[in-house]
Amino acid sequence: MLLSSSLNAGVAGLMANATRLSAISDNIANSATYGYKRVVADFENLVITQARGAGLYSAGGVRALTSRMIDQHGALVPTSNALDIAIAGRGMLPVTPAVNLNSATGERQFLMTTTGSFRADENGVLRTASGLVLLGWPADAAGNIPAMPRDSMSGLQPIIINQNQSAGDPTTVMQLGANLPATETEAGRTGATLPLSVEYFGNLGTSENLNVSFTPVVPATGSSNSWTMQIRDSAQGNAVIGEYTLTFDDTRAMGGTLASVTVLSGGAYDSAQGTLALNVGGGPLSMKIGKLGDPNGLTQLSDRFSPTAITKDGSPVGNLKAVEVDENGFVTATYDTGFTHRLYQVPLVDVPNPNGLIALNNQTFQISSDSGSFFLWNAGDGPTGSVVGYAREASTTDVASELTAMIQTQRAYSSNAKVIQTVDEMLQETTNLKR
Repeated sequence: MLLSSSLNAGVAGLMANATRLSAISDNIANSATYGYKRVVADFENLVITQARGAGLYSAGGVRALTSRMIDQHGALVPTSNALDIAIAGRGMLPVTPAVNLNSATGERQFLMTTTGSFRADENGVLRTASGLVLLGWPADAAGNIPAMPRDSMSGLQPIIINQNQSAGDPTTVMQLGANLPATETEAGRTGATLPLSVEYFGNLGTSENLNVSFTPVVPATGSSNSWTMQIRDSAQGNAVIGEYTLTFDDTRAMGGTLASVTVLSGGAYDSAQGTLALNVGGGPLSMKIGKLGDPNGLTQLSDRFSPTAITKDGSPVGNLKAVEVDENGFVTATYDTGFTHRLYQVPLVDVPNPNGLIALNNQTFQISSDSGSFFLWNAGDGPTGSVVGYAREASTTDVASELTAMIQTQRAYSSNAKVIQTVDEMLQETTNLKR
């Protein structure tokens, strides 16, 4: 009985070390696999004899338990592809197999991966060479991400990039900075109108103009320091969309800055923001002319008329040039006109116990009862890290450590084989006693 327990223990030792060798071989084979998480084999002893001082002992043996260290992070390796994505810290990318996209039931398998090299296929779907489709929340027309469920994949959609798409960005905000000659508001001047034309972009990417004219108020004596500003819109047949009286300060402390703005017609003046609410052909437009006493807007100094700062948002229609993912997981398209537009947001998936996930092919993982329920975070929020483009996560395998463990396993395996050989010889001796 005691010899047979030794034989069983030796066999258990062979099996345990064979399991450990399998884990080591898997780790070494995947030492160059992006996103691979190494497997460790831990040994636990089995106890049969528990009575102290019994004088007899039965060997229980050993068993091997394997676990995948999913919570370990590999080094980030830079690449040249903008849609090579990795995670700097905790969290995973939501993906689904491409074969599920055309499922008759409409259901998609929810998987996770820590890194992937994504490229658009013939339909514009971002996927890896192994068929993993990247999922994200779609942005609305303004580039904002609506509120989405965080504990469900119902809001996630395959990210689709149409490579030949065009887009325009209408102008909604404009800053108008110009200096008006103070000498033109003095008595005896001609009162000539000073013109200024500013381009803006309509809803369809068309180029339009706001034709702004400044007419000085010439008094009989002295200086009025006042101007009539009239704004016409080319998109509306050059109709007047706003007319205002501008009065400038002539004191030593605030000389040359706006003292008051009087609305004669058109949109209101917001003194807190220094903006005019204009209604152009494509919709509302906010024109900033400066707050009262602000030297960065419209000014009246010296004897020269000159634009000083004219800026605006928007752009004409442009063709897609590049798509990138930023650290917050926002997928942004850049067009050749310089216009950028947010298309999607890739959330990061997190679970209470990452090592409890079920490991599948292609470095993907699936929710299990041991991992706990998932939650979708904005990158950088909660426990999650940031999204890194132009990067892949390297394997967590350390080849030198695995080779050392392989030598130890080989010796342990040989030692257990020697135990079996010794038990066999002792049993043979026992058999020979009967002869």
